[in-house]
Amino acid sequence: MAVPASVMELTERIMELKRERNAVILAHNYQRPEVQDVADVLGDSLALARAAARTDAQVIVFCGVHFMAETAALLNPGKTVLLPDLEAGCSLADSITAEQLRAWKAEHPGAVVVAYVNTSAEVKAESDYCCTSSNAVEVVASIPEDREILFLPDMFLGSYVQRVTGRRMHIWMGECHVHAGIRPTDVQSVLRSHPDAELLVHPECGCSTSNLYLAAEGMLPQERTRILSTGGMLKHADESPAKEFVVATETGILHQMQRRHPDKRFIPANPDAVCPFMKRITLEKVYEALRDGRHVIQVPEEIAARARVAIERMIQIG
Repeated sequence: MAVPASVMELTERIMELKRERNAVILAHNYQRPEVQDVADVLGDSLALARAAARTDAQVIVFCGVHFMAETAALLNPGKTVLLPDLEAGCSLADSITAEQLRAWKAEHPGAVVVAYVNTSAEVKAESDYCCTSSNAVEVVASIPEDREILFLPDMFLGSYVQRVTGRRMHIWMGECHVHAGIRPTDVQSVLRSHPDAELLVHPECGCSTSNLYLAAEGMLPQERTRILSTGGMLKHADESPAKEFVVATETGILHQMQRRHPDKRFIPANPDAVCPFMKRITLEKVYEALRDGRHVIQVPEEIAARARVAIERMIQIG
C-alpha cells in the first residue's frame, strides 16, 4: 500500500488509523515538527513515561528513541509498543552496558545506583532508581545521606545534581554527543547579540556546570539563567514575561516553544545541536508503524521485572 504523498493526507490517515487501532502517539520534545503536530502527548522523558503508564490505549506509538520505547514497554506489559524506526538509538544510552555497571557496583558494594532514564533496560535492571533531568535532584535528595551513590551515565547531569544537592557521588563519564557539543562560548556569543534574553540550559549540556559557575561569578546574567529539563523550559517560557530566550538544548524544542508563544523569540544557543537519532522518525514512518504494526518493542520479563522497580520509583518522585 502506497504512503500518502502530502503532509495533510498523511496526517489524516494517521488520525484514522489511530482510532482504528485504539492507539496513542507519544512524542518527545526533540522530534520533527510534523511528528510533534500529530502527537497526543508531547513531553520530556518523565512526562512521556507517566503518560505511558496511565494510557488506556492498546497500542502506543513512541516517537522518541529506543530506550524510551523500552520504558513504555516495561510499564505496559499487556500493550503493544511500536517504535517507528529501530535505528533511533542514543549515544548516551550506549555509553554504559549492564556488564560495565555490574563491574562498577562490585567496586562499591552497597552503593545506591541512580540511572538516568537514558539507559537500556538491562542497565535499569541493575539500578536502584531511575531519574530524568526533571527529577534527578529530587531522586538523589531522597536517598539517605550516609549512602554511597553511583550516578550514571551522564557526567554533565551528574555534576549538576552533585552541585545542587551537595552530595558526593561517583559519576560515570558518559555524555550525549549533541548536548556535549553546546559550549560556553556558544552561549556567550549568542547572549552578546541578545543581551536582554533569558538563558535556558539543559543539564545534559557541556556548558551547564560552567554556566552555573559563570553566572555565580557575574559573567552570565545570574537572575536570567535557568538550568531546566525540556519540560521545565516549556513551563518557564509559559510563565516568564520575557520576550527573548536563548535555548541551550536540542533544537527540536523550538517548534513547540514558538507555536505556543508566537509573540516571543527563541534563539538556539547552537543551531547545529540536532540529534540525528530523534530525527530518524518521520511522519511516513509513524504512518507505516500504525498501518503495519511495526516495530514492536519487547523486553524479556526477567529483565523487565527488575527494571520496572527503578522506573516506578522515578515516576513517584518529583
